[in-house]
Amino acid sequence: MNAQDRMMLKKWGIFNHYLYGSEKGYTDYRAENKDAILKMAAEWNDMVDSFDVDRLAKTLHEIGCGYYMITVMQGTRFMIAPNKAYERITGIGPGEGCCRRDLIKDIALALRPYDIDLYLYYTGDGPHFDKVAGPAMGLYEDYEAGLHGKVDRRFVTNWAAVLEEYAVRYGDFVKGWWVDGCYAHLGYNNGLLSVYDKAIKKGNADALAAFNSGTASYVSPTGDDTPVKWYENEGFTCGEDNDFTYVFQSRFTDGAQNHLLIPMGDYRDGNVTAGWRNTGVRRSKEYIADYIRKNNEAGAVITVDIFVDCHGNFDPEQVEALKYIGRRVRE
Repeated sequence: MNAQDRMMLKKWGIFNHYLYGSEKGYTDYRAENKDAILKMAAEWNDMVDSFDVDRLAKTLHEIGCGYYMITVMQGTRFMIAPNKAYERITGIGPGEGCCRRDLIKDIALALRPYDIDLYLYYTGDGPHFDKVAGPAMGLYEDYEAGLHGKVDRRFVTNWAAVLEEYAVRYGDFVKGWWVDGCYAHLGYNNGLLSVYDKAIKKGNADALAAFNSGTASYVSPTGDDTPVKWYENEGFTCGEDNDFTYVFQSRFTDGAQNHLLIPMGDYRDGNVTAGWRNTGVRRSKEYIADYIRKNNEAGAVITVDIFVDCHGNFDPEQVEALKYIGRRVRE
């Protein structure tokens, strides 16, 4: 069975953002003061150490999803597993950016007895908000100050070295990578994205990769819109969307397994994009189950973004809905 077939047979999966500051808001992640940085690092390590991977795996099994995806990082210096390449390039010491616990390995080992596949979220812009890691890596942005960087070969080579270390370490524990922030306006093209793809394949030649070019406007239930395949060798479409509306009419887009990533959480303050990592259920469990089944019938796969807190606890309302969805999808 090839990797695309395996993903398709899994039918649906769960995604969660696991990031420093998620519980209290990003108030101080740009700190330069050494004491402030060490305080953040200590909070990050304590947070990661508290994550109960066994409870996570058991809950996912009870839900009945086929795979699980988690963020390795997003924007800041904080990574969910050690990485020597990252420390060498940035000069940031062990535990001060990359946490000391290898949370990815622990999650992979906890999922394996349940036959739940692991996918990882990575980014194409790296620690671009951090005043130390960003410039050292080769990309620093400060939107408030009007600093908007662009990627180049130096940055991509550095950031791919970090990715390669993770990919090689975890091997076939990781079935695929969803790489965010690979925008054309940052300077990305097929040549630069191929550097990441090669790094991923060094760890697992069968691993699937998708490179996100931005939120898609999947609004047509009749399939009139064209799903996005950004990188020429993508194994599956990124498919970032804001609601459960678009229904695929076929399994592939230019050879990429059709896939969508959609937040389940309720909207906040009327903002239709504010459902990521939120509690609640924006649409009924019956609606979402039917939506996933319709896409599965076309051969497409759906990933549902949910709320998981810093310790690995789920939102009870979402769990109740997800268990129903899991039963319906398996029927």
